[in-house]
Amino acid sequence: MSLTATESVPDARGHFGPYGGRYVPETLMHPLQELEQEYDRARRDPEFQREFEYYLKDFCGRPTPLYFAERLTRDLGGAKIYLKREDLLHTGAHKINNCIGQILLARRMGKTRIIAETGAGQHGVATATVAAMFGLKCVVYMGAVDCERQSLNVFRMKMLGAEVVPVKAGQQTLKEAINEAMRDWVTNVRTTHYILGTVYGAHPYPLMVRNFQRVIGDEARRQILEKEKRLPDTLIACVGGGSNAMGLFYPFLEDAAVKMVGVEAGGEGIEAGKHAARFQGGSLGVLQGTRSYLLQDEFGQVQLTHSVSAGLDYAAVGPEHAWLRDQQRVEYTYATDDQALAAFLKLARLEGIIPALESAHAIAEVIRRAPNMRPEALVIVNLSGRGDKDVSQAAAKLNLQMPA
Repeated sequence: MSLTATESVPDARGHFGPYGGRYVPETLMHPLQELEQEYDRARRDPEFQREFEYYLKDFCGRPTPLYFAERLTRDLGGAKIYLKREDLLHTGAHKINNCIGQILLARRMGKTRIIAETGAGQHGVATATVAAMFGLKCVVYMGAVDCERQSLNVFRMKMLGAEVVPVKAGQQTLKEAINEAMRDWVTNVRTTHYILGTVYGAHPYPLMVRNFQRVIGDEARRQILEKEKRLPDTLIACVGGGSNAMGLFYPFLEDAAVKMVGVEAGGEGIEAGKHAARFQGGSLGVLQGTRSYLLQDEFGQVQLTHSVSAGLDYAAVGPEHAWLRDQQRVEYTYATDDQALAAFLKLARLEGIIPALESAHAIAEVIRRAPNMRPEALVIVNLSGRGDKDVSQAAAKLNLQMPA
């Protein structure tokens, strides 16, 4: 099916069909309305757009290349595979696109303090980076488990001047980090802007983050037309909250012939507490400001999740993804830890590119799918981040000897 541009925008209350909305304490209603109004003004302001594009180009390093993965293509023996190289951005992932947009909004609103949540640490690093660049105080909340498995990014955030707060409640991962960030925002809302890192949360965050990330798909569209003179057959991206996937998918939604595939974290298999594939074992519910699919039990208690990738280890998914699944516009599948680790190693050894474990889930899907596609078919995989942060963890899982 194809979607018109108006259909793919949420309604005035931030709903994508039955999903989305604004489920927050009364104390956060005004700051969310203030943010929505300021964002609406900014998106129509040519000067804001020029400044946003300037920083994306000269600070972040856009446009990122669309790279033909020749050896991976030849090895798999099917479709022609292109990688959208978001891993080459400053700070190493797509997260910086959204952080640049939100820090410019925070400055317009006169905020002096920035907070954020982070799972894999890439959003935390990007937030600490833009806060340092504009001279604003920065606090990043991160689950204690994620602090341990992503210690390199913890050090990076601290080097950039951010305070990193390990969250020891609950499962000590991304969900708990978001809880703490929201508590902080309620307390310090007059001076503080919350740079939420994905297409989740209360309106206007899903809309706003998607629009800041759509630069990925806008570039990929121009680049594939230049290289191949036609649109791709398939787009593939990993889906945690879902910002890198929405960024790639959104500019292609009206192109009915372009198939889109979102890849969730299958963890150790689709059993309760063993995965983070919301569309495989989830149901409709409300969590952290929005209504979407989430992993919960029959009593509405949020279930434990697991993924080898900290950035996909989350119990809920962005509301626009839930809506696109209902519309059958995007297919959602999953890759297990073992499949992601195998893809991580395969891309490193065939292409000399070490992907983030999150991105490796998308690579796993192209490994599964491409051999069954015709040789002239075109696939774009969003390589949403680089894997420096994951090398020691992957080496341990793969039994690779690390240097002393």
